Amino acid sequence: MIKDIDRPKVEDIAIAAVPETNEETGADEWNIYLMNMKPVEINNVLVASRGYGTIRGEEVKTSELRHYVEALPANSYVKIEPIMEDVFPLNNQYWVSFYIEKKIFDKKYVFLPETVQRSNLTEIALMGKKGVLLS
Repeated sequence: MIKDIDRPKVEDIAIAAVPETNEETGADEWNIYLMNMKPVEINNVLVASRGYGTIRGEEVKTSELRHYVEALPANSYVKIEPIMEDVFPLNNQYWVSFYIEKKIFDKKYVFLPETVQRSNLTEIALMGKKGVLLS
């Protein structure tokens, strides 16, 4: 039965929205990063992202995007995708699944509407940058 399934707690894995300047265009943009703050590598990482909610009284759903990372070393991070400011009024969900050895882990991270903004930036030590962090 479903109650018998072992659902290990996910710790030391985070998602961050980070404002950056695009080196090619010079434009300001936000990027989403996955961070592995564990002392071990995580493997076969799948990140599914989507946005949903209401804008000006109209129900909005974005396309679901899926990203695969074969391995993310201990104490490292990887850029998952850019995020457009147009979707900041939505719930922006990132469902992360990964393996450590032969055990699967998963966790849902959600940036609530209007939480991705410069006034919510905090220092992200692992990256040496400021961003909005979900852990």
